[in-house]
Amino acid sequence: MSSLKEDALKYHSKGRPGKIAVVPTKPTNTKRDLSLAYSPGVAEPCIAIAENKEDVYKYTAKGNLVAVISNGTAVLGLGDIGPEASKPVMEGKGVLFKIFADIDVFDIEINTKDTEEFIKTVKAISPTFGGINLEDIKAPECFEIESRLKEELDIPIMHDDQHGTAIITGAGLLNALELVGKRIEDVKVVFNGAGASAMSCAKIFLSLGVNKDNLIMCDSKGVIRKDIPNLDESKLFFATDHPVTTLTEAMKNADVFVGLSKGNVVTKEMVRSMANDPIVFALANPDPEISYQDALDSRPDIIIATGRSDHPNQVNNVLGFPYIFRGALDVRATKINEEMKLAAVHALAQLTKEPVPEIVNMAYNEKNISFSRTYIIPKPLDPRLITTVSPAVAKAAMESGVAKGTINDWEAYHNELLNRLGKESNFIRVIGSKARKNPKRVVFAEADNYKILRAAQIVKDEGLAIPILLGDKQKIQDILDENMIKLKDVQIINPLEEEAKRAQFAALFYEKRQRKGITLYEANKLMRDRNHFAPMMVETGEADAMISGLTKNYPSTIRPALQILGKEEGINKVAGMYVMLTNQGALFFSDTTVNKDPNVDDVVDITKLTYDAVKKFNINPSIALLSYSNFGSADGNTPNKMAQAREILKQRYPFMVVDGDIQANIALNQKMLKENFPFSELCDSPVNTLIFPNLSAGNIAYKLLQQAGGAEAIGPVLLGLKKSAHVLQLGSSVREIVNMVIIAVVDAQSKEA
Repeated sequence: MSSLKEDALKYHSKGRPGKIAVVPTKPTNTKRDLSLAYSPGVAEPCIAIAENKEDVYKYTAKGNLVAVISNGTAVLGLGDIGPEASKPVMEGKGVLFKIFADIDVFDIEINTKDTEEFIKTVKAISPTFGGINLEDIKAPECFEIESRLKEELDIPIMHDDQHGTAIITGAGLLNALELVGKRIEDVKVVFNGAGASAMSCAKIFLSLGVNKDNLIMCDSKGVIRKDIPNLDESKLFFATDHPVTTLTEAMKNADVFVGLSKGNVVTKEMVRSMANDPIVFALANPDPEISYQDALDSRPDIIIATGRSDHPNQVNNVLGFPYIFRGALDVRATKINEEMKLAAVHALAQLTKEPVPEIVNMAYNEKNISFSRTYIIPKPLDPRLITTVSPAVAKAAMESGVAKGTINDWEAYHNELLNRLGKESNFIRVIGSKARKNPKRVVFAEADNYKILRAAQIVKDEGLAIPILLGDKQKIQDILDENMIKLKDVQIINPLEEEAKRAQFAALFYEKRQRKGITLYEANKLMRDRNHFAPMMVETGEADAMISGLTKNYPSTIRPALQILGKEEGINKVAGMYVMLTNQGALFFSDTTVNKDPNVDDVVDITKLTYDAVKKFNINPSIALLSYSNFGSADGNTPNKMAQAREILKQRYPFMVVDGDIQANIALNQKMLKENFPFSELCDSPVNTLIFPNLSAGNIAYKLLQQAGGAEAIGPVLLGLKKSAHVLQLGSSVREIVNMVIIAVVDAQSKEA
């Protein structure tokens, strides 16, 4: 079994099977709560809705609930695999709706291939939903299903396979044509593929201004011509009378090629036969119609887009459907019409030409992404998508007369969209993308452990890092074989067998620590220990970062790293920070692992270290200095210490957004903070960084939030070391180890810069 297959099956089956769950949004803890949630209290909203059906949007989740519906007849590249087998894909679509646009989803798989029965079933369940996303339904049935449902229901409906790709490709077309200086009404366009997505793309192109006489569509048999007998209605619409019969002939002097067919059907010669500055959308997955490199090799003036994430100009449907439905739901649109789709096209096209935020540059490890031949479509991790596409769609719905609701304050709507997900909600996706762009050599000190080896396999397979394994080679190989972990072409080092290397490292260590009580004999002995050998590899440049601590206590792991790597210039204290991934976004907790009872100067140092660390992730820190007091409301050593630290910080770093002493609940509750302490600069900058007054408070807080609050913890992230070294929690999961490796790689990248 391949590692990807095994990991995918474990991912979907581990713990609670599947990827989605229903979570109550109201209190349910008391008898009164339950009497309001159900009988007898629930009768009141029922009566209100019976009197005014539109109140269903006021009293239920309908307005933020989308159905993802399929019959499993055209699933990904798997074809007709049936409704049950399509369910993991539909659940996955629900996950994307939630994480990118905060839209709740029920996935519904219908066991019928009969068009009338499918339509009847969807109509019967439609009162539950605010919108319907049709998915993975084969052509030509999907055309009639979508068309009929749009006519017969009064909620937004979209078959994403048809329209999602079309909308993103349309934006790319507009921008590519602008770059090459061609008019859309003049260009010759060739399509290869005549399925649902190709048909929708072609129609969008016509709506944008492509001349129908200049459009040629091919299917698996060649050019779709008017003289071919028995063409179905959808193909007949695009049939041509141009004197061409093959794709090769059609592509001669073409300005634009759009492939929605299968891989490797376009040759370099075919691309060379196109007009000057050709635009190629090779969207077959996983293998494009022509590979990205072959396209570039064919001619220097090409603009190429694919569906792949490892090349520029990725056409990814996630740029569209979450935000289109978000805008449609927010004005209670009765449909998703052409005006709304075109609004999304133009919004995406315009966003590409705007200055790119640093967090996007960071995610893709670029210095300055800007509108160009390699950037004609926004990046999927761009946080501005929800505040750009959704308002454009909502406005188009209102202007075209299909909106039952209105938005009057667009600035407030913009802020509402930002607050839905939290500004740092995509934190791990962003830093993961950054790690992939420049993976570093990470030495694992405890490689004779299943979890470490599984994590090493994942980071290698995903291109996040280049693992180096320390430990007994035979023992490591036995664990790999026993657990069927495919980890090839990885360096494995047993320090016990590296006599010359140990001697070299011991001499360096002795030089560093000879006036700290270490003899050369002891240094030689310590280099047999992997927690000493690993940081020495980082110190000498044989590795870029190290990971340890899974099976050892924290002090025995951190001490060698401190002794060997040392602190950054000008740093008095090192500190430990946890990144807590919550529903509201990323929160940064410090110090949680190192300093037991810091004094005022220590708190100042820890805060500055944490500020710099958060900035490395291209997030602007808004820092609360925590206490049991609010701005002097109670006396004591702790609040006084935090208040004094704040005064020093503002004197030294006036640019820093920091305040305290302050209680944690006030710091994280923007409304309460503004009502009670309007003078605080934290009122205008939601807190994302918490500095704790002592180790006990920080350690207890992160563990409580992790276990009882359901937050995902990444850390501890060591702050203040010269080079990248990080210590795992005792017993970390494979996922937590992978996340720490990502942090270590990004840290190493920043220290290298």
